[in-house]
Amino acid sequence: MTDPAQLRDLAVEVATAAAALVRREAGGVVVADTKSSAVDVVTEVDRRSEALLRELILAARPHDTVLGEEEGEAVGTSGVRWIVDPVDGTVNLLYGIPEYAVSVAAEVDGEVVAGAVVAVAQGHVYAAARGHGATKDGAPIRVRGAAPDGARLVQTGFGYMAEVREHQGACVARLLPRVRDIRRAGSCALDLCHLAEGLADAYVEEGPRIWDWAAGALVLTEAGGSFALLEGHLGRRLAGWSKESVVVASTPSEWDGFVADLRETGFLV
Repeated sequence: MTDPAQLRDLAVEVATAAAALVRREAGGVVVADTKSSAVDVVTEVDRRSEALLRELILAARPHDTVLGEEEGEAVGTSGVRWIVDPVDGTVNLLYGIPEYAVSVAAEVDGEVVAGAVVAVAQGHVYAAARGHGATKDGAPIRVRGAAPDGARLVQTGFGYMAEVREHQGACVARLLPRVRDIRRAGSCALDLCHLAEGLADAYVEEGPRIWDWAAGALVLTEAGGSFALLEGHLGRRLAGWSKESVVVASTPSEWDGFVADLRETGFLV
């Protein structure tokens, strides 16, 4: 079965179980390895969380594909692909900052139709199924209304490669005079969910991977928000960098103006 509501319920179940594991082990986190740079860390908690997600998903749906941040893709035959981030916000987890999440999304034939994001420290569960709306702890959520002129509250994030950070920082510096303020909390998945529940007006970041945004983007769009991957400058400069690498999200009323600002400040081509 590929009913979005059933896939959402499984996403909630497995993400909640993995979040409980992360919560139990949060006090003793140590760096196990690094990835793209010396500051891009992975912990044993990340690995154990992903192993549990894979185990639970494949126990319920043994023929599905699972793509995870830490272990790559195990290909199945069903046409359903699960996209999992065992800890989104690992640096926050490492430092004891309570803003990190487990993110689980389900694609059917390449389209994300279900997802769950569990805020580990707080226990909040954000969930969505295509055509069924979005919820936080079971209650419907909705994006906020229009922002006053020049008063968008914008969320953003920064990558781990020095060249990427240099570009992101320059773009943010140019954007800052045009907005109310900018927030950088450290979890793309949770940022998108916070936008979905009305705690911000927009989000932009160059370079997040699909496991960072897949579930959060569905929560946002099912809550009435707008989301797209748009073309940035780094796709023309960095080998292996995706052409459409800029995650852009906002309330519908802010979309056109926000995208225009992003073009003028160098985020977008």
